[in-house]
Amino acid sequence: MRKLIVLGVVGLLAQLIDGSLGMAYGVTSSTLLLAVGVAPAAASAAVHFSEIGTSLVSGASHHKLGNVDWRTVSILALPGFIGAFLGATLLSNMDAAVAKPVVAVILLSLGFYVVYRFLKLGGARPTFKGHPSALFLAPMGLVAGTLDAVGGGGWGPVGTTSLLSSGRLEPRKVVGSIDTSEFVVAVGGSLGFLFGLGAANINWGYAGALLAGGVVAAPIAAWLVKRLAARVLGVAAGGLIILTNSKTLLEAVGVPGVGVAAAAAVIAVLWISGIVWAVRQERAARAAEDDDRDLEPVAV
Repeated sequence: MRKLIVLGVVGLLAQLIDGSLGMAYGVTSSTLLLAVGVAPAAASAAVHFSEIGTSLVSGASHHKLGNVDWRTVSILALPGFIGAFLGATLLSNMDAAVAKPVVAVILLSLGFYVVYRFLKLGGARPTFKGHPSALFLAPMGLVAGTLDAVGGGGWGPVGTTSLLSSGRLEPRKVVGSIDTSEFVVAVGGSLGFLFGLGAANINWGYAGALLAGGVVAAPIAAWLVKRLAARVLGVAAGGLIILTNSKTLLEAVGVPGVGVAAAAAVIAVLWISGIVWAVRQERAARAAEDDDRDLEPVAV
């Protein structure tokens, strides 16, 4: 019972992060399950079954608050479903450890680009033009869905990172669209695990505990992302990408745990500093806009 309560708390925290930054539910939950000795395929299966419920509630909350671009969701959904189903089926007989460093390098590069894009604005406000094309979204959905099932998390890191770096959607709609389309991805992955593992090898208690915590957090996270400024949200998401994938790379090349922890601490300090700087710049930009409005002539 104690383990289930802990998993419920983890599900709550993971969904709070995922719903506000567009990533990390699967990574956080899978990490804990692997740490307590759950096999990779079984861990990813439990996470995906819980995500069916959490992503449904999260998507509804984001839609209600206007955080969803439904064109993006409609294009991402089918490739994501197919990728998750294939990835879940493959994971039953495959070790994903070799692929993780390669994926981490790509995501790390994109994470740096996202942070740079929002930090370089200075006092200017970010602008977002047009919509991502179907030729961009469909392959991204297929790759992200596959990695999500194989690695126990990947839909958010790949999807959120790619959409943020494209500069086509404002961050709150990136997060809302990724979280909403994740429902279809979770269904595809879950069906793949049922096919590859069988119902008897899935820990339904773990899935239920993660689901319970995630459902509580989903509306709170959707409310939070509605109110965060694009500049702040972009830096926060990019920093999370850098922190997560730096850790993956350092572990892959054999850096001792102390070294990984020290590097993570340094990155975390820089990340927090970047968020503080973004908040100050956002306040300055809003103050400047207020001053401009005060100086506008009044029609008589």
